[in-house]
Amino acid sequence: MIDYRFIALYSRKLYFVMLGLLIILFFVGVEARGAVRWIDIFGVRIQFSEIFKPFMIIFFASYLSKDESKSLSKFIKALLLMLPVFLLTLRQPDLGNAIIYIFTLIFMLFMNGFPMRYFVSLGTLVLIPLPLFFQFLHDYQKKRIFSFFDYSYDPFGSSYNAIQSVISVGSGSIFGKGLGQATQSILKFLPERHTDFIFATIAESTGLVGALFLLTIYAIFLYQIFRISNNVRDEFSRLALYGFFFLFLIHIFFNIGMNVGILPIVGITLPFVSYGGSSLLSNFTMLGLISAMGFESKRGISIEIK
Repeated sequence: MIDYRFIALYSRKLYFVMLGLLIILFFVGVEARGAVRWIDIFGVRIQFSEIFKPFMIIFFASYLSKDESKSLSKFIKALLLMLPVFLLTLRQPDLGNAIIYIFTLIFMLFMNGFPMRYFVSLGTLVLIPLPLFFQFLHDYQKKRIFSFFDYSYDPFGSSYNAIQSVISVGSGSIFGKGLGQATQSILKFLPERHTDFIFATIAESTGLVGALFLLTIYAIFLYQIFRISNNVRDEFSRLALYGFFFLFLIHIFFNIGMNVGILPIVGITLPFVSYGGSSLLSNFTMLGLISAMGFESKRGISIEIK
């Protein structure tokens, strides 16, 4: 029921509030498993890197839609505006959300119509120093990458999660072991079975049939967002919807990809399924914004018919 343009109006101020809170996080944040990603407010634990996602998309949609310019300076400025958010999130460390932020922005830039040569140049600039960037990763992140290419690298350490996840998915077979009968998850061989590896838990319990059913629901959900994006009239709404579409898509792709062993393990949730209050709040905020934009587009069409 809230006019999403109101949020866009104050998106610049929200951007600086986000940066400030990400910095404050390092001083008052709660450390868990070697990462400082959460802050306790009146007993409620909040993860800012999750909460900020919808507002970050609104901010960049507002910035990119202000004029029709597709200049190199505008392209670079957008990347520079994302850089502090990316680095602060990476510093927590939260590699998964840092990747999501930068990939979502690049997709929005692409859909905004910037020349392909900008993206080719950006890719080249990123790939050349990539070996140097590897040195700045934490030891556990390096081990995850090594384990991705070779599960035998550390089967009882960094490879353990990936091995157990693949076993869980495979053991579900066609129809699964049944709800409450999934031994990998019930006996806790599968770690983080309610968050990062929830898809493996579902696949073990409901099998290929249940996994395909979940994927079908996601496909319908993403199609609806894409359909709404084609009906909106203003560039701001269109870019914001593309941002929401890709953010959900990359969440789904990365989470399921790491569950079935085709992608390295990073901390990315499965939308509306993984346990986590901050993630759910962020997802439903985006759902509310998508719905508002959809209602606005329908109202515009009905007015035109009259």
